[in-house]
Amino acid sequence: MIEVAKNLFVGNQNDYENLVKSRNDFSVVHACKEPYHRKALGYSGRGAPKNHPEYLIARRGSRLILNLIDVDDSNYIPKEIIFKAVNFIEEELSHAKKVLVHCNQGESRGPGIGIICFARSKAISDFPYNSVRKEFEKVYPMYNPSLGINRFLELYWKELMEM
Repeated sequence: MIEVAKNLFVGNQNDYENLVKSRNDFSVVHACKEPYHRKALGYSGRGAPKNHPEYLIARRGSRLILNLIDVDDSNYIPKEIIFKAVNFIEEELSHAKKVLVHCNQGESRGPGIGIICFARSKAISDFPYNSVRKEFEKVYPMYNPSLGINRFLELYWKELMEM
């Protein structure tokens, strides 16, 4: 778990389970379907029921739980999930809360959301994604986005920086 901007931490599932889960001073973005979204909605099949009101995003107190999988095709990454996560993080940070955004291994989905907030908080949001990525990797060297996360950020970077 690494603090990439003031009160914004990026990490993996073990960081959440071992360092943050029992704390009251953190808000959390679970940027992974398994096991958090599955547990929150209680489904047992391959995926969440598409007609469920929390199919993409579930909120449980100070936790935002995303139905987000790590894929090579950016078309399977709904913009709504990423935009909602960024808004949640920035709202929590504005209330002086610490925020952990994590995925299972802390390499792709969690850091992929973290880099957006990193750029927005560091006044480098007018820089292109690849330039910000180089700066982010200095702070968070485990960043290794899937083709899908990387392409999503390339496609929507400007829109994400202006939202």
